Amino acid sequence: MTLTLQPSINLHTLNTVNQTYQPQLLFNDYKQGMKLSYEIIQQLNSCDSFQLSIAFISLSGLATLKQTLLDLQNKNISGKIITSTYLGFNEPKVFKELLKFNNLEIRIYDDPKIGFHPKGYIFKKNDTYNIIIGSSNLTQNALSINQEWNLKLSSTYNNDISKQVLKEFNQQWQNSFPLTNQWINEYSKTYTKQKTETQLKTNTKIKPNKMQIAALNALKSIRNKNKNKALLISATGTGKTYLSAFDVKAFNPKRMLFVVHRENIAQNAMMSFQKIINNHSFGIFTGNKKETDADYIFSTIQTIHKQEYRKMFDPDDFDYIIIDEVHRAGANSYQELINYFKPKFMLGMSATPERSDDFDIYQMFDYNIAYEIRLQQAMEYDLLCPFHYYGITDLQVNGVSLEDKSDFNHLTSQSRVDHIIEQINNYGFSGDRVRGLVFCSRKDEAKELSNLFNQRGYKTVALTGEDDENKRRDAMDKLETDDSVDYLDYIFTVDIFNEGIDIPKVNQVIMLRPTESAIVFVQQLGRGLRKDLSKEYVVVIDFIGNYEKNFLIPIALSSNQSYNKDTLRRFVSEGSLLIPGASTINF
Repeated sequence: MTLTLQPSINLHTLNTVNQTYQPQLLFNDYKQGMKLSYEIIQQLNSCDSFQLSIAFISLSGLATLKQTLLDLQNKNISGKIITSTYLGFNEPKVFKELLKFNNLEIRIYDDPKIGFHPKGYIFKKNDTYNIIIGSSNLTQNALSINQEWNLKLSSTYNNDISKQVLKEFNQQWQNSFPLTNQWINEYSKTYTKQKTETQLKTNTKIKPNKMQIAALNALKSIRNKNKNKALLISATGTGKTYLSAFDVKAFNPKRMLFVVHRENIAQNAMMSFQKIINNHSFGIFTGNKKETDADYIFSTIQTIHKQEYRKMFDPDDFDYIIIDEVHRAGANSYQELINYFKPKFMLGMSATPERSDDFDIYQMFDYNIAYEIRLQQAMEYDLLCPFHYYGITDLQVNGVSLEDKSDFNHLTSQSRVDHIIEQINNYGFSGDRVRGLVFCSRKDEAKELSNLFNQRGYKTVALTGEDDENKRRDAMDKLETDDSVDYLDYIFTVDIFNEGIDIPKVNQVIMLRPTESAIVFVQQLGRGLRKDLSKEYVVVIDFIGNYEKNFLIPIALSSNQSYNKDTLRRFVSEGSLLIPGASTINF
């Protein structure tokens, strides 16, 4: 009997191959672990070359892929992109950004008789092509939020679909012309900016949003249970000041005290309340002004806690007391205030009630948490401006990589300034001009860096705790102004802008100071998260992203508060996929 040996077949290998080449539907739903942006970044990171045929490209879409595109440039991975002027969507700044990449060939399809509307992504790896075709343009919403359908196909070059797609791409390439600076200049003259993406709608009457309505109902419920204090945990930019105004209006106290830690915050809070409440008088109680007869008083803690000023009021003068940034309330000044006054209701508000010391803010409010909306929830509710975070991991001065971050932080050399400027130009900003906050570690560092930036043609100022409210207000106004002469590009600051300021037009946040505090990190990140018509997103550039501070991003954004190391590591590597909305995390 003759035995014939058949070649063995590895069924696992066959199944793996079959799964690899199976068509896959790609859509956006972070709760299911699916974002088109994540898949495209994965493909870009593993390809030998790529080709894109995309009708519409926005600055926000480029910001979503910016770190990956820079990495590909450093690895000399080539790419070809065809885009268009169709419907006047692509703004001149997009074309300028594309030209910055020396590994990309860019062509423009501009046939006035034929519209250009494809959305195709082609990635080549060895002899395999991964192709994504569907509805998604290269915009941050299409890549992360919108209801989109895209089909991913994988095949070798010999497959019919690969041949057809490549043939069509090559035909488009032949019918397009190379992108040049000269063409961009001509296009800029005729370009009219289109309001193509959903933007904020302005309303003359301010109404509570979804989060505020839920919180107001919770506060009412707490009072119905005869409880006289409550804690509101609300992420920066979600409107907790307006929320407190709505609640005061509902409670209708005869007198109200609103306590803050800076005079300009008291002024801003009072203006917010005046937009909601019009049947009471308002006053300021600070070192510079003491309007004691007003119904609703907005005071700094530095003034109201002093016995000589505190005694100007009886303990039961105020029916309702609000303490802003209540995570500070462990300090003696706040405790003196809280122990003296006996309101009918007290509300504490903070984005970050956790403290690094042993004081328990939760216990101070009898664990009555009226409502809690962390950063991740606020992003899910679309209450905040999307951000693109870039952790700069390769810190070099004079060509030498600095392993010791302390060396880098104390440098005010030309090399350091060159490095910072190179990176802020790489990652850019959203809007007509940059409006940036730069967080420094020391006063002398902030002042010297501001001087060095000014020598290079930027308009900047350094602000520290030594500067009075008028100088700070003037600087903030110049950062936000549309004046083409008297304006600021950047404010360099130490500590004073970590919390309690409102500069909605900030479109770039630069972190030059080390911190191991998730509280401070969230506060600094939050400076750019308020929505504004002038920007589509905010760029956050963290120059110490390679160190232990890496884990501050997952701690700040993750709904998982266990701080498990494996969970944190996964968040660092897959953060953009795990957070809601169009924001991205890049290392």
